[in-house]
Amino acid sequence: MPASPSTARAINDRLALRLLQDEGPLTATQLKALTGLSRPTVADLVDRLRGSGLVEVVGEAGAERRGPNAKLYGIVAGRAHLAALDVRTRSVSVVVADLLGTTLAEASLPIRDGTATEPAVEQAVALLERTAKEAGVAAVHSVGVGAPGLIDPATGELNDSSGLPAWHRRLVPVLQERLPATVLVENETNLAAVAEQRVGAARDCDTFVLLWLGQGVGAAVILDGRLRRGSSGGAGEIGFLPVPGTSGLPSATDCAGGFHELVCVAAVDALARRHGLDPRTALPSGEGPFLDALADRLAVGAAAVVSVLDPGCLVLAGETGHAGGAALAARVEARLNRLSPLRTEVRPTALGDTAVLRGALLAARDAAQDELFGPAEGRG
Repeated sequence: MPASPSTARAINDRLALRLLQDEGPLTATQLKALTGLSRPTVADLVDRLRGSGLVEVVGEAGAERRGPNAKLYGIVAGRAHLAALDVRTRSVSVVVADLLGTTLAEASLPIRDGTATEPAVEQAVALLERTAKEAGVAAVHSVGVGAPGLIDPATGELNDSSGLPAWHRRLVPVLQERLPATVLVENETNLAAVAEQRVGAARDCDTFVLLWLGQGVGAAVILDGRLRRGSSGGAGEIGFLPVPGTSGLPSATDCAGGFHELVCVAAVDALARRHGLDPRTALPSGEGPFLDALADRLAVGAAAVVSVLDPGCLVLAGETGHAGGAALAARVEARLNRLSPLRTEVRPTALGDTAVLRGALLAARDAAQDELFGPAEGRG
C-alpha cells in the first residue's frame, strides 16, 4: 500500500534532516542527488523545514556563490540544547552542547567518599545547572546519563547494585523532577560502545564487542548495528565470568573470583608492581614483559567472548584499554588468535576518557531529534 502524501512528506523530511545532520550543510542540488527526490519535492521540503525552524541558510557554495542553487542549508543548532553526564563512583562530569553536538561548556566535580545521598545528588544537579548557565542555555531539552550498574529494560531505571553509591540511583529521578527535560540513563559501557560505533574506533563495524577495563570490568555487545542488552539488561557482565587463574569462583553478589579479579585496575596495578613498575606509568611506558603478562590475562576472558559471539572485532576501552593503546591491543590480538579459530581484530579505544560522555551526548541528541524530527528507524 503506497504511503499517504502526509506520510511521504514526513519520510522525506526525516531523510533530508538526517543527511543534513550526518553530512553537514548541503545545497538543494546536493539534497536532490543524495535523496533521489525530484527538484520540486526537495524545494517543498526545504521550505517546510525552514518554516518549522529546523533548517536555515548557513552560507553559499559554488564558484559564483550566488543564486538559489548556491544556498547551503543546515540544521538550526540552537533549536535544542543537550546535556550529558558521566557518573562515576567518586565523581561526575557534565557537558552541555547544541543540537549538532558542539560542546558549549563542560565541568567535572569530585564526590567525596561518605557523602550522604541527598547532598551528593544536589552537588551533581547543581553542577549541571551551573554548566548550562555558563553555556548560556536557559533550558536543556534532553539529558543523557551514563552510570555503572544495570539498566532495567522494562523501566529504563538504574538497578540497585552492590558496591555502588546510593546517590547514583537517586540522581536520575531528581533530574526528572527538577528539569523540564527528557532524562535518559544507560550503562556506561553501553554508551562507550555506541560512541565508538558512531564516532570512534568501530565506525566500520556492524558487529563488535567493547571490553571496559577500569575500576569495574564489563562488555558491551553490538550485533548487526544494534546494542544488545539481554533480558535483564545484564548482557556483557563479564566481570563475573569464571576463568582460570583466580582465587576461586564468583558468586551472584561478588565478582571476586571472576574475570574482574584478573584485569580490574587494582589487579593491573598489582601486576605492574610485581614487574617493578610504577602503576601510574606502567601502561603508557609500554614495558614488554608487563604488557605480555597483562595481555595473557585479557586474552583468557576475551577468548570466551569470542567463542560465544564471534564479533570479529574487540575494542579495548576504560582506563586500561586507553592507557595500553595499540601496543596492548596488538598483544591481546596475537594471543587471542592463538586461542581461538575465530579471527578477531583487537583495537584500542579512539575516544579514551571521553567515550562515556560522547555516548551520553549521542543518546540525548537522538532523543531530541526523535521529538523534533520524528523517530528514526533501525537505531540501537
